[in-house]
Amino acid sequence: MEANTIAKYFLLKANAEEDTGISNLKLQKLLYYAHGFHLAIFDKPLFDEEIYAWQHGPVCPDIYHIYKHNGSNVIEYSDEGIDFNSLFNDEQLELLDEVYSVFGQYSAWKLRNMTHEEPTWINNEAEALLITNTEMKEYFKTRLN
Repeated sequence: MEANTIAKYFLLKANAEEDTGISNLKLQKLLYYAHGFHLAIFDKPLFDEEIYAWQHGPVCPDIYHIYKHNGSNVIEYSDEGIDFNSLFNDEQLELLDEVYSVFGQYSAWKLRNMTHEEPTWINNEAEALLITNTEMKEYFKTRLN
């Protein structure tokens, strides 16, 4: 799975629910939480792209660069006719919806601040290092109920 497919799912979900929208900063955090919980629950990555500990929290650089022209503004996205039901299984859709329900309610800066309290970012931020899937899986397993 490509991270941008997940990103488009979150963007479309925000539009469908008449949300205030998603900025690149918020999108990065939603991807981080979705990927982390997917690793913890299913023991495999949600997407192949890597996540790094940047100044403002975990970031998937590939996705950051796709949407960086938006700056801190809401990313405008309209349905491109993607059939997400054929791309994701029911468990993945349930996970993405749960991540959006729990974390999508917060502002980008609230999410940024939340990630700044998590060891996956704290342990890697000083040198903007890769947050490994193993590290994410171990941390997010502690967050499961």
